[in-house]
Amino acid sequence: MRPVRVYADTSVFGGVFDEEFAMPSRVFFQQVREGRFHLLLSALVRYELDDAPVQVRRFFDEIADTSDVHETPEKAVLLRDSYLRAGIVGPSSVADALHVAHATVLKCRLIVSWNFKHIVHFEKIPRYNKVNGREGYAEIAVHTPQEVIGYEQEGL
Repeated sequence: MRPVRVYADTSVFGGVFDEEFAMPSRVFFQQVREGRFHLLLSALVRYELDDAPVQVRRFFDEIADTSDVHETPEKAVLLRDSYLRAGIVGPSSVADALHVAHATVLKCRLIVSWNFKHIVHFEKIPRYNKVNGREGYAEIAVHTPQEVIGYEQEGL
């Protein structure tokens, strides 16, 4: 079976060291290492982690070594702007819209996030996908790591 193309936003890296989100975040990244997921990342994640605790930055560097890290393509900026014009998120959440745009433009099957306010939200996901369709992109699934990990593989 081919690995699933997946984009992880910044919250998933922080989740590795957060008591509430640690277990599914760690299992997700373990399954990335095992080849279940083909992880695509953006330079935006690296930038957002600049002020994160050292352990989070080190963990990102470890994962980035086994993943594809992409600079921001112009198409992602244009798609982000379409999300903003559609009012999915406001100007203060421009980075969240850019994460979704990165994942979409990079043709990921899904994006994983712990951002329940601006990304993993039942009202926002269909709106992101409506804009994606209007702009000629495929729909993208949006889930938490807990929803995508293979429990049977970990004996959980």
